Amino acid sequence: MSLLEKRRPGTGRIQQITPASAGWEFVGFEAHLLNKGDRITLESGDRELCLVLVSGLASIKTRNADFPGLGGRMSPFERTPPWSVYVPHHDRVEVVADSELELAVCSAPGGGNLPARLIAPSDVGVERRGKGRNQRLVHNILPDSEPAHSLLVVEVYTDEGATSSWPSHKHDTAVEGQETQLEETYYHRFDPPQGFALQRVYTDDRSLDACMAPYNHDVVMVPRGYHPVASIAGYDSYYLNVMAGPQRKWLFRWEEDHAWINSDDYPRK
Repeated sequence: MSLLEKRRPGTGRIQQITPASAGWEFVGFEAHLLNKGDRITLESGDRELCLVLVSGLASIKTRNADFPGLGGRMSPFERTPPWSVYVPHHDRVEVVADSELELAVCSAPGGGNLPARLIAPSDVGVERRGKGRNQRLVHNILPDSEPAHSLLVVEVYTDEGATSSWPSHKHDTAVEGQETQLEETYYHRFDPPQGFALQRVYTDDRSLDACMAPYNHDVVMVPRGYHPVASIAGYDSYYLNVMAGPQRKWLFRWEEDHAWINSDDYPRK
């Protein structure tokens, strides 16, 4: 099965990844392109959702909460944190597009008694990672330090010609205090939009070793293994990550050969 899911043409739901379609257990992802005035209704069922306004304006209502007039970022490449809404399991949510809207629906198994809540831009942790040609800007939308049952959501910006999700790291094996098992999706966007990136997904024994060229609105699925991304000269990269697994903790292991990129030996003089 291919790990690259191409965007569907037109507007409406342009991406739909389910555990069944991906051949895994936890992560689901949808992307919607809506015109002003369009509305969609979602039932969370036994899953929790994080609705991310990738760009545009929206009003969002659940059974017990109302969040009108959200948004402000009209392109993800404004590099400001997004507006998002957490929706618990066994809830119903209605989204009305107050402008052209790009909406990501991130999902994973739900549980507990968490209420629906707004995740405002001021609630999003912003950090810069890396050095040299391995720098990126990170927006921690729903990290493991914030309440949810199993869902983790983050967005990452990488400048043209640089790398991210690098040095190669993996989170596919539960090792207490060292690594957690997490499935992951990458929803890719590019500026200018005709750009692409190169992403490799591979394991130590190379039983999985795939290299892909995701274009705008494509999704790369990472069931296991390392998963670095290289942006192409001339095209800035954005991706939205969704992760989930048996334990809601982001612990990973660097690939030993490339861990030196984190040391003072890089950049090389």
